[in-house]
Amino acid sequence: MTAVRPTPDATGAPDATGAARKRAATLARSVRLLSAFRREQADPESFYTLMARDTVAQLASYTALDGATVVDVGTGTGFFARELQAAGARCVGIDHDLAELVSLRDPAANTLVASALELPFRTGSADVCFSSNVLEHVPDPWRMAGEMVRVTRPGGIVYLSFTNWLSPWGGHETSPWHYLGGDRAARRYQRRHGRPPKNRFGESLHAVSVSAALAWARSCEEVRVLDAIPRYLPRWAEGVVRVPGLREVATWNLVLVLRKLP
Repeated sequence: MTAVRPTPDATGAPDATGAARKRAATLARSVRLLSAFRREQADPESFYTLMARDTVAQLASYTALDGATVVDVGTGTGFFARELQAAGARCVGIDHDLAELVSLRDPAANTLVASALELPFRTGSADVCFSSNVLEHVPDPWRMAGEMVRVTRPGGIVYLSFTNWLSPWGGHETSPWHYLGGDRAARRYQRRHGRPPKNRFGESLHAVSVSAALAWARSCEEVRVLDAIPRYLPRWAEGVVRVPGLREVATWNLVLVLRKLP
């Protein structure tokens, strides 16, 4: 299997922001982000604010956000949408779960209840289609990815990030016991906590691999791959994505950045 490698932008010129991304992908950043996972359940406000600011800064290194129309697929409690708006974007968020939208506060403006598998937007209507850690929660991940490509205009950017199943956090709150099987991990969680996990294997959490994501990206004739990188790791660790087997465990979270072709 050949690796997916970054390519020049739609004009054929080298990616001028690549150096900026590499400078930002430091070991200190990786430690800060991975350490924050310990606070997700106890302090979701600070955890998701940190993640959203870091992610929007990463996205901004690929495309200008000021004035851009951005679709946030799986917006949840709206942390990413608010940071996108703070960066000047016109953002509309969708989520299939109304309870999730209102779980921490009133939903942001321009928020819709809709399915990621059938995005309620015209073809080519968005400058950027963005999704963070949603792909592993839908039963047909590549249909969702295809919908994101569809609604993006030619020359626009698709930013798709997900937690791969065999990463240390692949089972989400049931980790690391998901390595023994998703069903077993869910049963263990329920015994220990007296309630089922929020992310139920086979229902709201599915096993998605890095290899499958790279294969889908290669097969999609409508896009050019700008980057396929481990989201939280420093720049010197980016090569793990090119190593079959190792990438499934070491990547933690894969980011695909795609440019929609004319």
